[in-house]
Amino acid sequence: MNTTPTDPIPSEGPTAAGTQVPRRRIPVALSTASVYPLSVHDGFAVAADLGYDGVEVLVTHNGDSQDARALNTLAERYDQPIVAIHAPTLLLTQQVWGSAWNKVQRSAQMAVDVGADVVVVHPPFRWQNDYAETFAHGVRDIADAFGIRIAVENMYPWRVRGREALAYLPHWDPVPQDYKDVTWDFSHAASAGASSLDAVLALGSRLRHIHLTDGTSPSTKDQHMIPGHGTQECVEVLQHIAGNGFDGAVVAEISTRKAKGAGQREEWLAETLEFARVHLGQTLS
Repeated sequence: MNTTPTDPIPSEGPTAAGTQVPRRRIPVALSTASVYPLSVHDGFAVAADLGYDGVEVLVTHNGDSQDARALNTLAERYDQPIVAIHAPTLLLTQQVWGSAWNKVQRSAQMAVDVGADVVVVHPPFRWQNDYAETFAHGVRDIADAFGIRIAVENMYPWRVRGREALAYLPHWDPVPQDYKDVTWDFSHAASAGASSLDAVLALGSRLRHIHLTDGTSPSTKDQHMIPGHGTQECVEVLQHIAGNGFDGAVVAEISTRKAKGAGQREEWLAETLEFARVHLGQTLS
């Protein structure tokens, strides 16, 4: 399944033969987390209604999110390719798919089954010592075995009584770690007080996937705001990746739980899509 739309203009410039090479049009997809507490089905429907290029599926307790056949049916029905599977490695999904390695392996298999090439995982929690010891090599081995990318997401420190607590091993920041592929989340960066632009520049070609959202720094909350409503360098990052050969996807992952009905939820998600299109230099339809 082809998840990469192309755009003939503008081009990257002439090749050695003097011909113009079309610049890749970075797909802008919607995470099913952005419609929570609505269903996976609603995520696909909203993505289609608003003109997104695809969907990232967060595996949760919802049955459809765990069923490759159901997901393929939704992808075909709504003409929304699945660009990524987000493994159930969140604190709230610890009971989904058993052990940590089983979560990663089943997510990799699902990615293959639905035609996605990226699996998003969180780093190990501090109490997952055995998992953490072999995590970097383990995700690389699984990725190679399934022929996909496993992109480790940046997180943030937990704060207890004003002090930072170790929540992830070896660290919440993937930049200095030995990960082949990384997912960057702007809201998590805001919670950590990190610069997304500095991180993206440091990651270089290891940047595989982006969760487009926003947040304010410093913050003790993971806010998942509409991009442009916080303090992160969302504009600068999107403009940077638009011309540097980035071959991943930008995925809207904002919180719409406080939206007043479906109308406001769709307004927020439409605003996020327009933000991405504008700053990636894509023509608005």
